[in-house]
Amino acid sequence: MTQRTAPISRKTNETQIDGFVNIDGKGQAKINTPNGLLTHMLELFSFHGYFDLELSVKGDTHIDIHHTNEDIGIALGKAFSKALGEERAGIRRFGSAFAPMESTVGHTIIDINGRGHLRLTLEGKTAGDMPVVSNQGEYSFSYLEHFLESFAKQLGATIIVSVDNPGGSGDMHSIAESVFKSLGIALDIATTIDPRRLGQIPSTKGIID
Repeated sequence: MTQRTAPISRKTNETQIDGFVNIDGKGQAKINTPNGLLTHMLELFSFHGYFDLELSVKGDTHIDIHHTNEDIGIALGKAFSKALGEERAGIRRFGSAFAPMESTVGHTIIDINGRGHLRLTLEGKTAGDMPVVSNQGEYSFSYLEHFLESFAKQLGATIIVSVDNPGGSGDMHSIAESVFKSLGIALDIATTIDPRRLGQIPSTKGIID
């Protein structure tokens, strides 16, 4: 099978992103972003999803990491979409995975259906009614949500993420790690080629849009 690969590229007045993704890789990562926690999370995503991922990022972090965080999600989602191909032929399409981090458990469900949508909850609560979550450096729960939303829209996938038992008042590192690990595992399952449907579009409609 031909490996599914794509360049990662996004250049704006706020960010410059370059890289490469191989969906059918071994989980090897070479990642450099201006935010240490996000770099680590992307390494975990790559490793547990078996995606080879190269990423070099420069951004206007002298302001904050908003643009950089969002643009990485956009660029990564577009790259995965391109690597999968327009028809998404042969993929399983659906994926679900749990990943624990100490007492915290992240659960990600993915449907690569052509329509970008994100739902992220922490102990059953959405962003509008969140318990206090302590930041990890500059990285906050709202940044995590924004990254996932940008990624989901550009990939064209419904992504539902829930986090249970973050522990105490909430620790951003534990929350993010459980999410990125489960995201990588679920996406690996969803993008796997099913030998029973080789070359077929994974929809009864005959199209993924």
